Amino acid sequence: MIRLLASVRDVDEALAAAAGGADLIDLKEPRAGALGGLLPARIREIVRVLRERHPGLPISATIGDYAADDLECIGAQVAAVGSCGVDYVKVGIAGVNAAAQRTLLMWLAESRWAVVPVFIADYGLDFSVVEGACRLPFPALMADTADKLAGSLFDCLADPELIRFTALVQAAGKRVGLSGALRSLDLGHLAELAPDFAGFRSALCDGARTGQLDPQKVRFLRQAMRAIPSAFCRDGQALAI
Repeated sequence: MIRLLASVRDVDEALAAAAGGADLIDLKEPRAGALGGLLPARIREIVRVLRERHPGLPISATIGDYAADDLECIGAQVAAVGSCGVDYVKVGIAGVNAAAQRTLLMWLAESRWAVVPVFIADYGLDFSVVEGACRLPFPALMADTADKLAGSLFDCLADPELIRFTALVQAAGKRVGLSGALRSLDLGHLAELAPDFAGFRSALCDGARTGQLDPQKVRFLRQAMRAIPSAFCRDGQALAI
């Protein structure tokens, strides 16, 4: 099974996602952008409740949307989010130029926190940057989109690019995640790519991605994902991010 990452913004949504069978809980504020960050106090509250009620469930959180050369703000946010007790801190890799992105990735690789770089793919991917990230000690890499109204990740990147991205990351021994306005109709496409996990928000909500998360939709999507081929087990061993 491809693992289901559900993005949530408060305790109620986190518990609903967990009850619906989400494999990973991702904390973000969808009204604040693609990787909109929550206040640390809110993150700590969600983490505390999830640890009490679902102690084995991995938790990630985003830091917000920043350009790759804004190292001072990124550093402060990574520390603030990491100190809230999440398992993974997600940082967008976007904008400016490839040199700035490489500098950011090298800097993030030295972080005391487990950072997951998220490549924003609206205008394509620079695979020289991706290849460099694969050589650094990150537990996972993701591809996502910034403009959720412009279509899904599959509308931004052609299949050869997505196949290359997925294969590069997995060949480096890392977990790979795909996200970006994904819908239940994309499950067949995801099955062909076989990422380790796929991130959803819009498909789990009533109405727009800024609406309320619906546990029934989480449950429906989780059941559908169980029916497709997956990279979840290799050599009989379950994977963690």
